[in-house]
Formats: sequence, C-alpha cells, structure tokens
Amino acid sequence: MSALPVAPPAPEALKDPALVPLFEQDRTLVKLGRGIRVLKAIDWPMELEERFLAGWRVGRPELPEPPTQPHPMESEIEGLDDLLGRIDRGHPLGMWLYKSAWSYRVAAQMLGAIGTPEYTRCSALLYGRPDHLYPSQDSTNADVARELLRVTDELINDRLLPEVPMDIEAPEFARRLRERIDPFFNHDKVEVVLDPNLASKATAGSKRVTLRATAMFSERDLEQLIQHEAFIHTLTALNGKHQPYLTSLGCGAPRTTRAQEGLATFSEIITGAIDIARLRRVALRVVMVEQALKGADFIEVFRGFLDAGQSEVESYRSAARVFRGGNVRGLVCFTKDGAYLEGVLRIYAFICKALHEGRGELLPLLFCGRVTVADTVVLEPYRNNGLIVPPRYVPPWARDPQRVLSVMAFSTVVQRLRLENLTLQRFVDAEAETVESSGIGD
Repeated sequence: MSALPVAPPAPEALKDPALVPLFEQDRTLVKLGRGIRVLKAIDWPMELEERFLAGWRVGRPELPEPPTQPHPMESEIEGLDDLLGRIDRGHPLGMWLYKSAWSYRVAAQMLGAIGTPEYTRCSALLYGRPDHLYPSQDSTNADVARELLRVTDELINDRLLPEVPMDIEAPEFARRLRERIDPFFNHDKVEVVLDPNLASKATAGSKRVTLRATAMFSERDLEQLIQHEAFIHTLTALNGKHQPYLTSLGCGAPRTTRAQEGLATFSEIITGAIDIARLRRVALRVVMVEQALKGADFIEVFRGFLDAGQSEVESYRSAARVFRGGNVRGLVCFTKDGAYLEGVLRIYAFICKALHEGRGELLPLLFCGRVTVADTVVLEPYRNNGLIVPPRYVPPWARDPQRVLSVMAFSTVVQRLRLENLTLQRFVDAEAETVESSGIGD
C-alpha cells in the first residue's frame, strides 16, 4: 500500500469571511441528510416476490400489497427549511449548497407523501420524467429509449439473446470482487459484504459494496459491478469524504442521482463492460416508467418486462422498482429508473462539449465527490483556489481524456452508417465489383 497523499496547505481562499457561515451550513446539511434515506424507506419485503410469482404461475396473478405508509419527516423538513432560509444564494458556493439542501427537502417531502400523486411529483423533480421534453431537444427520454430498443432489435435480428450463465455463488463472487477492488482503493478499506435481505443484487457506498447473499452472478456481472458500483459510486463517495472543506460532497444529495447513475452507466459503456441485454434493460425501464405514469398497473408493467424477454423473477423485480413508494394500480410511481438513460446521455453530451471546447480539466471534477455536470462548472474556481482538492481515486478509463475523446469521436462517426441498407452479401458483391471493373487480368 502506498503512502497517503500529503494534505495540501490551507489555501489563501480560506481568509474569505463569507466562507465561514457556508462551511457551517455545509456541515449542517450533512447531519440533516443522514436521516433521509430514500431507497431504504421504500424497499418492498422479499416475501412479496414469492407470493406474486406463485399466483402468476397458476394463472391467478394478484396485485402485490406492499407497505405504503408515509414516512413523515417533520424534524428534517423543519431543519432544512431553516437552513434554506439562512444560505446566501448570492454566493456561488451558497447557491450550490442551496440546491443540495433543496433536493433533500424534496426527498423528505416525497417520503411523507408515499402512495399519493405528490410522491410522483417530488420524484419527478429529483429524477425527471420519461415524457419530459427539454427545450433544446426534439425527443423525450422515452423516445430515445424506444429508439434504443428498436436499434438493438435490429442488431440481434429479433432473435433471443443467448442466456448468460448465472453460475457464480455470492460468496465466491464477493471474493473475486474483493480481489479487484482492494488494490484500487489503496488508501481506504472498502468491505464486500453479503446481505440476504438486499432487494437489489448489489449496492455501494463509501465503506462497503453489498451483495444479495442469495443471488447468483455471472462473469459479466463482475466487470459491470466493478465499473458501475465500485469505480463510480464508491469512488465518488470516498473522494467526497476526503474533501477537507466541503464535506457534503461525500453525501450524495438526491439531485446528484441522475449524474451519478449516468456516470456509472457511461463507465460500463466506455470500458466495454456493458452488454446488449443490460443496455436494453436500462431502456426498457424508461418505457415501463412511462407506462406506469400513464396508468398501467403492476401486472401490466410486469408483463411488459416479461414480453421483452426478461425472466419472471427479473420482470417482477424490475416492475417492483417502478412502483416502490407508489400505487400498484398505476399513475403513482417512482421515476428513478428513468434517470439512468437520461443521466448517461447528459454525461456523454457534457464530456463531448468539455473536450470539444478544450475544457478537459473539468473531467476530474466529475469524480471529486457526488456532483452534477453543472456542479463541475460552478466548482471549478474552487478547485483552482484549493478549496476543492483533486480526487484521490480516478477510474482508469478517465485518466486519459484523449482516450475517451477518441472512443466518442468514433462512435459519432459510426452513427452515420446506414446499416439498414447493408447486407452481408453486399460486402461480397462490392469486392467482386472492384475486381471486375478494374480491367486488370482481362
């Protein structure tokens, strides 16, 4: 293990008296944010899965009955309202801090409105809606998802994808994961733990990566999980916790979710860890969130995942993600699953523009903590004056901007190919035409 980085000297910027209350408010936000844990509050009990699938398999499916009790958070809301009233929004760091506090306030309000339309309104504020049309674009997130499904349908020629063997048990998978991440996080201890009650297959924080103890994993899962969970979610949380002055960078305010999930998905794409089945799953979730918002119930959404080729278990869990905290009869749902595709599109566009405009120095700021793409622009002066220190960990793919740019440039050019006008025989014919028309050998 290499030595810890030497702490930088206190920057001259610390002499600014306007920073004193902002640092205090930053610490207050960290304390208030700890009590607002969205996913933990809306998780479904594991026994609902077995009950639903048992009914489905005998032809008598019934809507699940998850707990829908609101989680009132009066004390957290009171504290956040007080904090929002004290932050100086005229200061760039103050406005940045205000946006984070606002997002925690929305999340607290959302948890107090579980099962109601207000829950979905707050969810959309934090994670977006698949049907939202941004002023600078001509397609919604759901439109892009449908196009992605159409393109991948063409690429696989409407055949079922070969099944990937899920033949690695959780303890062995955890051992292999630990072997990969221990040398990388050489200044911190990141545990890999097993939890039999974990709803998803894996989650990651600054201290541990948690795997569902009863899950089976594939070889592909290993690289995807390393790139997505460890080298983005754990990495950005750790880098944020190592920030000496702005401690909320390590917390992951709800407003950073789209950028976090987008960056994690982009990490899978740029490293080649993603496969077409996972890419389709990301797109399909966007479409199913849109259907739920239009009134589709749990069974209809479950059937939509099933018809798209997912297994019964996977379809149940995908549908459950959509209706966490919502109403299984439709209209009220959790829109976070739309954030992955929208987030990766934002990250892609941001990196393209930053590199195109010669602002490659912004890229490391994506990893300095839990931030949005807009934050990198706002926080750049504070990286320059020392209030934000460089990230301790950077994913291998992001260490060379030229490598990233070359992959993205090639991807942009390839998009111009008209694959629908090509056949494999056309390659043979084109070669023959060249020989025949050359006049050589006649």
